Amino acid sequence: MNSELYVLPLVVRIERAAPPERTDALEAAAMAVLSLLDDPGEWAAELHSWESTGKIRKVVRRARGAEWRRAVALPGRTVEHRTAEVRVHPPVPLDGWPRDLARLQVGGTELSDTADPPPAEPPVLWANPGLAMSAGKAMAQAGHAAQLAWWASDAAEREAWRARGLAVSVRTAPSQGDFDAMAAAGLPVVRDAGFTEIEPGSCTFVAEAPWLQGRVARS
Repeated sequence: MNSELYVLPLVVRIERAAPPERTDALEAAAMAVLSLLDDPGEWAAELHSWESTGKIRKVVRRARGAEWRRAVALPGRTVEHRTAEVRVHPPVPLDGWPRDLARLQVGGTELSDTADPPPAEPPVLWANPGLAMSAGKAMAQAGHAAQLAWWASDAAEREAWRARGLAVSVRTAPSQGDFDAMAAAGLPVVRDAGFTEIEPGSCTFVAEAPWLQGRVARS
């Protein structure tokens, strides 16, 4: 196992005059992660180093104006999804961020939905309704859920998902009981490491799709 710690940087564009909808930002983050997993391109070595640590840590930072333009100039890939733009960069050592990413702020990602999102289609990444998370934290956790769902899918399922543009839906579970039932049903579940905002071991998201039922051993 690689002993050096790596992290996957995600940057969300938040312009003062036109911030993205919260759900759009969460879905864009998940799709950005999936894009890199599906086709790492020239960053295959960085992806391998990150995954070989046994952790899938992600950090979301915000940018606007010139900050965003500098982020886009760095190696990475931008996903545009309805009102949101999220850029995923190749994994970097925890203490080796490019300067133009390191200077970006982690805080300030408080987003909200001004309208109901469209009907959800699988896979659906369900947030735990009992946990309060900033949009930035929830974006990282949605990215984790999408990654676990990708790992749990076989080649044919990934191909069908790819044909749908690697789309995901992110929603909050209707109740704590609903969330707990899904988390106990053999679906991919994100258990947070507790670096920020919430207690270690908290179940933050569960990924649900017909083909994911029973794929993960019940704990």
